[in-house]
Amino acid sequence: MPISSKYLFVVSMDVDPDKEALFNEVYDTEHVPNLLKVPGVRAVTRMAGEHFAVSIGGAEKKVVHEGPRYSAVYEIDDPRVLTSPEWTKAVEQGRWPGQVRPFTRNRRHALYKLR
Repeated sequence: MPISSKYLFVVSMDVDPDKEALFNEVYDTEHVPNLLKVPGVRAVTRMAGEHFAVSIGGAEKKVVHEGPRYSAVYEIDDPRVLTSPEWTKAVEQGRWPGQVRPFTRNRRHALYKLR
């Protein structure tokens, strides 16, 4: 499906292994649905990094995933969405702030404007 927003907000992080199941459950059933209600958030896609092989210049190269294991890509209309009152409220709802966020680490945030 083509991207219909003007910006991509990418959040990446690791989570303590003993909290991984809770992390995925809360992210999928609470955190993403809450953020999808924020005006200007069009879609959210979650990903988990993996090792892979790629053929470059006639040779196969094995690539080890580096950086945080989990990422989420938020399709947003404008960077101001990220500081809106609705976003501010949504990121503090449910179990995310108290039961999940404290067990995440290596967090990275990036914003990309589509060309």
